[in-house]
Amino acid sequence: MALKATIYKARLQIADLDRHYYGDHVLTLARHPSETDERMMLRVLAFARHAHEDLAFGRGVSTDNEPDLWVRSLTDEIELWIQLGQPDEREIRRACGRARQVVLYTYSGQGAEIWWKQLGRKLANLGNLSVYDISPETMAELGQLAQRGMEFNITIQDGAIWLANAETAVEVGIEVRQEAGTRR
Repeated sequence: MALKATIYKARLQIADLDRHYYGDHVLTLARHPSETDERMMLRVLAFARHAHEDLAFGRGVSTDNEPDLWVRSLTDEIELWIQLGQPDEREIRRACGRARQVVLYTYSGQGAEIWWKQLGRKLANLGNLSVYDISPETMAELGQLAQRGMEFNITIQDGAIWLANAETAVEVGIEVRQEAGTRR
């Protein structure tokens, strides 16, 4: 018998002072049995950081050729492709060819560091790719916030991100590895 996804609900109040975006979102998240609380919460964080009226979750970790989150235009072109983890070079290049902007979040500490050392130079010429790394400490803190019903106030200002519920606040540690339009 196949294991079923667990459903989580999240209410987000987002104040993104960097993009002048302010909005409330109610999310329904299906957490695949193989997905950790930390990874699911990174999806919530990525949603908040890129919040947009057309931003939607992909079909999940068990689906190939589809991102974790994306924005598609009315003509079904992919405007934004957001992926979590450490995909291989071919998968990243394919995403960059399909989408106007690709954002990748890595999060596994030393494993992500090794992955970046192997692929960073090969990906540097992809002008529509941004790569960010979330620290293991932040991932652990985010995982502690996971509940079946969640409410968060999220503030983004000068690149700093704060995610708070009624009991605690987490400052999100993000390292910029590559930003679209810039070469390192």
